[in-house]
Amino acid sequence: MRSSPSTTSNATPETPLAQLVPRAGAHLEGLEAAGVRTFEDLAWLLPLRAVPLPRVRPFRDIRPGDLFLGQGKVLHREIKPAFGRRTKGRFLLHNAYFVVQEESGSSTCALRFFNLYPNQRKAMEAWDRIWFLGTPQEWRGQVQLVNPKVYPLLDDVGPALGDWLVEYPTVNKVPGAYTHKIIASLPSAAWSQLGSAFGTDDTAGEKLSDAFRVMHARLPASEVTPERRRRAEERLAYEEFFVDQLKIATRRRFIKRKAAPYIAVDQQALEAFKRLLPFTLTADQDKAVTEILADMNTGHPMMRMVQGDVGCGKTVVAMLAALPVLKAGKQVVLMCPTETLARQHAATLAATFGILPFLRPALLLGSMKVKEKTPILKALADGSVNFVIGTHALFQDTVIFRDLALAIIDEQHKFGVQQRLDLTAKGAGTHCLIMSATPIPRTLALAQYGDLDFTTIKTLPGGRKGIKTRIVEKPNYPKYVDFLRQRLELGDQGYFVFPAIDESETLELQNVKDSFEKYRLVLAPHAVAMLHGKMKAEEKDAVIRDFTAGKIRVLISTTVIEVGINVPNAAFMAVYHPERFGLSSLHQLRGRVGRGDKPGFCFLVAGDLHPAALERLRILEETTDGFAVAEADLQNRGEGDLFGVDQSGSVVRRRVADHQKHAAVLEKVYRDVRELQQQHPEKFDPLLLRLARDQKILDTI
Repeated sequence: MRSSPSTTSNATPETPLAQLVPRAGAHLEGLEAAGVRTFEDLAWLLPLRAVPLPRVRPFRDIRPGDLFLGQGKVLHREIKPAFGRRTKGRFLLHNAYFVVQEESGSSTCALRFFNLYPNQRKAMEAWDRIWFLGTPQEWRGQVQLVNPKVYPLLDDVGPALGDWLVEYPTVNKVPGAYTHKIIASLPSAAWSQLGSAFGTDDTAGEKLSDAFRVMHARLPASEVTPERRRRAEERLAYEEFFVDQLKIATRRRFIKRKAAPYIAVDQQALEAFKRLLPFTLTADQDKAVTEILADMNTGHPMMRMVQGDVGCGKTVVAMLAALPVLKAGKQVVLMCPTETLARQHAATLAATFGILPFLRPALLLGSMKVKEKTPILKALADGSVNFVIGTHALFQDTVIFRDLALAIIDEQHKFGVQQRLDLTAKGAGTHCLIMSATPIPRTLALAQYGDLDFTTIKTLPGGRKGIKTRIVEKPNYPKYVDFLRQRLELGDQGYFVFPAIDESETLELQNVKDSFEKYRLVLAPHAVAMLHGKMKAEEKDAVIRDFTAGKIRVLISTTVIEVGINVPNAAFMAVYHPERFGLSSLHQLRGRVGRGDKPGFCFLVAGDLHPAALERLRILEETTDGFAVAEADLQNRGEGDLFGVDQSGSVVRRRVADHQKHAAVLEKVYRDVRELQQQHPEKFDPLLLRLARDQKILDTI
């Protein structure tokens, strides 16, 4: 049954999608199953692109890369079955090749079509005169259009194309053309009902309904300037950022209202703990310990991130903060992204603080057998183990604590927000300390970590000589190998890092196993070994022990050495195929060298790379500042999923807000939300409660 005009013109954001479409069917059910259930959901299902249509032009104006609209008569057509696409012995899909000649001249144009369905093939066999719309491309010296939109031309009248070419994504097998048909059928009056559910039209400066009209191309093309489209995109970004900030505020408020164990600060005992260290804390490290202990003495859960560059001493800060918790009779958990790092932390803890009588540590790893885990789990439950260090195995339901008071998460970027909440949920009002060697740029901190307090350790321990990074292109390869031989003759150790363990059938990548065979000959008589994730735990431990002891001079590895290996004598690193790693990962990797009293050298063995890829790597040659590297990496890889779960409850929504591109919008939202929270709590509090209820945020806290 077709919806009446009054139904659609009076549509509200909550109007069910079923009331907006002519009739029910599989496509409607597909959209609803994907989370598009209301008019508002439909509005947030944005086009993949919306481009003003060009006018019909002569074929001589065809240019590769420029959208072209043309018309003409079909001179030649070939329609053949698509190779291998059979159904019950019959070909189902077809490919086609058309040559079209413009009617007012002799110029021709080639059109190619792939995987045509039977109804498409049948229709195209009958077309003699056509309109076609697409983006030309050059192939083997010929300009052609691949899979253009094609319409029959009857009596010089083509389809009513309107002002725009609008394409929507396929959602849950529902074609974008179906979504476009629904949206195009809505009267203009319906769009005016799409106001902000959070009253942001007053602060954002633009109406949300107008922004949706622009983004969905529901206005004449002559009215939509590039500036107006930019403002519309920023308006949608404002709405998304606003909701994000409400989520952060909701999470922070409800967590901070919980009761948490008081951890009293015994300054005399703390100084005694510090004297066990083989070095003196830097001013930044001392400040970090003070801030953490102050947080844990408020009676509310601590939520603090300690960030700092590789090797700045975050681990020692975390362990010093854990000791008063243990002395108070509580338990601590330290979660690491890799078993190598977990073992390293366990060794550091035992070597530095092992003489303390109240320290009863254990290591819990996923690779352990059940008979190894069982006594540890029992000891955690009864409290006889009070400091457990482990990996993702700590998330398991079988891990139960007697009195968990502090959860420390190392390398936060390896985990999601939800994993952090799951770990702290194993205690009552658990304090949470997060460590990150990937510095968090301000915009990302606002967008993703706004519920945390920040401590930054900027000062590196004294005595370090720094790291020099160089890109090695093919002409410099012999010189680079000679340099490595010289460093080995001087007694240095180093790492070769590769992106793959074995040879790949599809990618031409140097790999660990083949390179090990190569370099143990090239670098002889110096001992060479390999390390990778497929090796057994005991094999990896043995290699790391021998490398630490200096018995192995060169370690050929994957990125398993990114964290958790601390060998002061390691002075050089070579990363092969560096274009396959993020900048932050490369920065982390090079932090494995130059940790002693020798300068560190990092070589990015690039070979032949596209100039753009080389330019991306230049940032590592130019700076060792982790914040600068993190900013550049963020611009390259994007921000990812900010909350560990879908932003809107819909699996199809394309996020507009990008905290790099829309940094100014994010800053404004941050100021607006703080002002609303501080000056208008009577408006702010109901928004938090509504968001917490509607999006079930409280269920995850």
